[in-house]
Amino acid sequence: MHNNILVTGGAGYIGSHVIVKLHEVGYNPIILDNFSNSAKSVLTGLKNITGKDFTCYEGDILDEELLGRIFSENKIDGVIHFAAKKAVGESVEKPLYYYKNNVSGLITVLESMIEYGCKNLVFSSSCTVYGQPDELPVTEKSPKKPANSPYGNTKQIGEEIIEDVVVSDSKIKSIALRYFNPIGAHPSAEIGELPLGVPNNLVPFITQTAAGIREKLTVFGSDYNTPDGTCIRDYIHVMDLAEAHVQAIKALESVNEVSHFDVINIGTGRGNTVLEVINAFEKVTNKKLKYEIGPRRPGDVEKVYAQVDKSTAVLDWKTKHSLEDSMRDAWYWQQRISN
Repeated sequence: MHNNILVTGGAGYIGSHVIVKLHEVGYNPIILDNFSNSAKSVLTGLKNITGKDFTCYEGDILDEELLGRIFSENKIDGVIHFAAKKAVGESVEKPLYYYKNNVSGLITVLESMIEYGCKNLVFSSSCTVYGQPDELPVTEKSPKKPANSPYGNTKQIGEEIIEDVVVSDSKIKSIALRYFNPIGAHPSAEIGELPLGVPNNLVPFITQTAAGIREKLTVFGSDYNTPDGTCIRDYIHVMDLAEAHVQAIKALESVNEVSHFDVINIGTGRGNTVLEVINAFEKVTNKKLKYEIGPRRPGDVEKVYAQVDKSTAVLDWKTKHSLEDSMRDAWYWQQRISN
């Protein structure tokens, strides 16, 4: 196959796992990353898994000259676009920073694709576009709600920009993947989630607490309308998520229309409460977690999980890993980076 796929943010958490999956099926992934939210040690982990040194450009998606160089030095057959800032709280504090990076960066990528005749774009979107859904499970036809953060808004705007570009006779074909909650790590423990500072996500908080890096875990709220009172999310193993990107690129390559835009939910199709996640971790690690129940956290959605019929039909894809698999791999990874 050997098609060149540019992966922006390819050294990040999800991007690095996608690099592995692309390589496994015969694509040639090319990494662009500014390492603002990732580490260069990821490149070593990728080599240890695949035996290959991947072409890596260090730089920013806002750098038009660099993007021009990447596209002119390599015939890029498709782009998987991850490079975006993603901390909800930080986006509230620094909205212009988020709009500049996430929105202007996407525009720069699209301009380069059009200039160099690259047709296929997989866009990293998010279930945040749905807000607190009126009905569950969430389908791709569920209404988008006003975003509760600049981060969430950049994902909505990003989808709208891509759709407008597709309609404009640009010859672009694109699938936006709306992720639910990625967790876990590569089973080799060579790559995984590397949160800088205090984690924004539940699972790194769990593993860091178990490793003694954090004194205790706070569960935000126990009075929600859920089986045990804690929030429900659709947690998906990062390797399953990575495979969905490979299937999305393949799907775009087989689309016959000149222009094409679609959105697809990527989740497991079921929800787990925060306490169920904690219990799964304790079960697979035989470690008792120190946690306390705290007040609700502003902006938290009570429950959200995906309907996944479309991802099965369009991408020929289903999740393979269980919640316990995810927690086991996350713990292996935490042990690796704690030593």
